[in-house]
Amino acid sequence: MTDAKLDRKVRREILLGRYLFNPTMRGFFKVGLTPPWHTMIETTGRKTGQVRRVPVAYGRDGNTVWLIAQHGEHAGWVRNLVADPRVKLLFKREWVDGTAELIPSDDVRSRAATFAASPFGRRVLSAAVSALETRPVSVRITLG
Repeated sequence: MTDAKLDRKVRREILLGRYLFNPTMRGFFKVGLTPPWHTMIETTGRKTGQVRRVPVAYGRDGNTVWLIAQHGEHAGWVRNLVADPRVKLLFKREWVDGTAELIPSDDVRSRAATFAASPFGRRVLSAAVSALETRPVSVRITLG
């Protein structure tokens, strides 16, 4: 994919996420429905200092939570956590503090496959990552 096509895809998906998918997911969280493999990440806006909340898919291994940033450092929430790695994640209506870091050397597809326990879930997540990725990067969050 050429850089121009990639940039158009990123812009299109960011707009769809901002105005369609993310508001829908936030609505689910607001009424207490947590979609499978999803949480909300809370970052501090790098320019405004305001709280920013974005729904994201995740995998958890004890005190470590893994996220996939589909658009890598082009995603606003990723730029926010690069500027200030202190984040919060929503688990069962409770916000938990953590510290985030980008792990560019991590295999994103293999990482996404660890998010679901069932073979069907792994296929769904793998297909979603493949369809939506542009410059994906793994994000590791250490809780506590």
